[in-house]
Amino acid sequence: MFWNLLTESGAGTNQNPWSSWIIIGVVAVAFIVIFILNSRSQKKRQKEMEETLEALKPGCKVKTIGGICGIVVEICPEDNTFVLETGSEASGKCYLKFDKQAIYQTDAKKEVEAVKTEEKETPAEETKAESEEKQD
Repeated sequence: MFWNLLTESGAGTNQNPWSSWIIIGVVAVAFIVIFILNSRSQKKRQKEMEETLEALKPGCKVKTIGGICGIVVEICPEDNTFVLETGSEASGKCYLKFDKQAIYQTDAKKEVEAVKTEEKETPAEETKAESEEKQD
């Protein structure tokens, strides 16, 4: 029904025969734009996840896609796995080996972010010191 409305050129109306092609073109361009934006955001998320996995080190807290929470004990870069410690002293500890792709959440932070935050704080402290010197 919708397609018929778009493709009818209307014999008794003042509708331009090209108007239906213009509408189809606009819809096609909208789909292409949505596809491109979705692709870019997906690549960005994938890059962030890869950076987070690279920042993973022993002592980081991790939650797997299966819902298992624990602390990373060891990382094996050869086979792209890590050993997760679960449980406590009272209940008994358990060690499980997972593929790195099984990580759902982690508190591992990229070292680049830590350096950037330190750089941001440093200029602010320098400007405060400079403003105090000018006032004296």
